[in-house]
Amino acid sequence: MVIEESKKIFVVIIGALLNAIGLNLFMIPANVYASGFTGVAQLISNLLEDYTTFYISTGILLLLLNIPVAILGWKKVGKSFTLYSVLSVAATTVFLSILPLEPVSQDILLNAVFGGVIASIGIGLTLKWGGSTGGLDIVAMVLSRMKDKPVGTYFFTLNAVIILSAGILYGWEKALYTLVTLYVSTRVIDAIHTRHEKVTAMIITKKAEELKSAIHGKMVRGITTIPAKGGFTNETKDLMMIVITRYELYDLEKIIKDVDPQAFTNIVQTQGIYGAFRRD
Repeated sequence: MVIEESKKIFVVIIGALLNAIGLNLFMIPANVYASGFTGVAQLISNLLEDYTTFYISTGILLLLLNIPVAILGWKKVGKSFTLYSVLSVAATTVFLSILPLEPVSQDILLNAVFGGVIASIGIGLTLKWGGSTGGLDIVAMVLSRMKDKPVGTYFFTLNAVIILSAGILYGWEKALYTLVTLYVSTRVIDAIHTRHEKVTAMIITKKAEELKSAIHGKMVRGITTIPAKGGFTNETKDLMMIVITRYELYDLEKIIKDVDPQAFTNIVQTQGIYGAFRRD
């Protein structure tokens, strides 16, 4: 347990370092914006520097923006998830203040692409190990736990505001390069983890009851169990189908590994769901 948590903390810190490298060495010098709260922090920092006598760094603003969200997550989601989110944001803030704010290249397209790739590798690794980068990740988890709202709408709306603001204030070329960064980031995170709001897990196991109890002990999700038979062995098994959010994927994988390492699990993208998603 201690080794597992230590690995998770290490991955979260490495993810924060990669995120900070992508920002300080590529995106911030080129005025190309990241997605979510990071992009908002970049935008506010630039506005303060250009239109007022005050200057607050992107890292400090990112930390400040995440404080109310962290409090919400602590109350509504859980301590573990929120603590890893706070660690990720705090580590990103520290690395942003340590790393030099200097462009590696003067080519804005290279900055947009490589900044997006490096930062999203950090985000993808953090998500894959069950962590969170804070901001909209916590908001998404809260909404998923409470009302099962379509989280993608909030991501799209905030990113649209960032892109439009960048276009209006700094020219539409900047907005288009920001779109390039967002596209690259989505593709990289998709490859490492998943950007889909919800996924369906189909688990073939001989220990359906034990798995059901373990899953219900960790998640508020409904499970459908279907009798199944092995095509080669003719052994009687159960097919368990459960729809979860991307934030719960790490926990589900860990539960299956602990309860039935021999289980076969297929994770597929879920475009949409109708009916009861939560187990009330």
